[in-house]
Amino acid sequence: MSGASPSGSGVWRRLLPLAVVLAAAIAVYWVAGPRAISLEALIRHRAEIDAFVGRHAVAAILAYTGIYIVAVSLSVPGATFLTVTSGFLFGVWLGAAASVVGATVGATVIFLVARTAFGEPLLARAGPRLAELARGFRDDAFSYLLFLRLVPAFPFFLVNLVPAFAGVRLGPFVAATALGVIPGAVVFAFTGTMLDSIIAAQEKAHADCLASGAPACMLAFNARDALTPHVIGALAALGLLALLPVLVKRWRARRARPSDLR
Repeated sequence: MSGASPSGSGVWRRLLPLAVVLAAAIAVYWVAGPRAISLEALIRHRAEIDAFVGRHAVAAILAYTGIYIVAVSLSVPGATFLTVTSGFLFGVWLGAAASVVGATVGATVIFLVARTAFGEPLLARAGPRLAELARGFRDDAFSYLLFLRLVPAFPFFLVNLVPAFAGVRLGPFVAATALGVIPGAVVFAFTGTMLDSIIAAQEKAHADCLASGAPACMLAFNARDALTPHVIGALAALGLLALLPVLVKRWRARRARPSDLR
């Protein structure tokens, strides 16, 4: 009886951060609604936002970064649009910098929560094959993570969780995340500098939709439209470049094997 208590309390200690994050995510979703971070919300509150940024620039940047951290930590939809908004509010470079800080801190929070709740227990129960894959990921964590961050094919929240399950150390995770999100942040922040024309086009399309009597007329913006084939190709090339150290390491190991057998 007495031996079961520490084990039970240990499980609760591991799951408590996860429970807090889930409760916070549900609360945010309940209070703010699913479209709290959207083009529609930006247009609705644009005058207040512009006035606040104009009067309190430093506080606005800090508030924006804090919102970004919360959005990423709770995996709230709309982080990509937040990055676009950074360019609209603060310009390309300052906006991208705030996005990088927000994305890195938010990703680190959810990484630590997932590692505490699931990472160690999963690794302890993993079979030999899974343990071997996790070990391979850990050995070249920085290169693999940099690749996953640079290539836009992988959901951001998923790349926060996989390293936690594999037992990756905090240092490589933070470094690869901070470096890997920079190109995308600059691309989306640059798109944000053109948001005025995008808003005007969306408002016209919305008015035409209402005039036609269509049942569902919404203001919408797909931030991934900024990812043109040229941009995707450039990010993919950077991702492959990030994997180069891993490929060189494997090639050297393969070349060394015959000499080891002699």
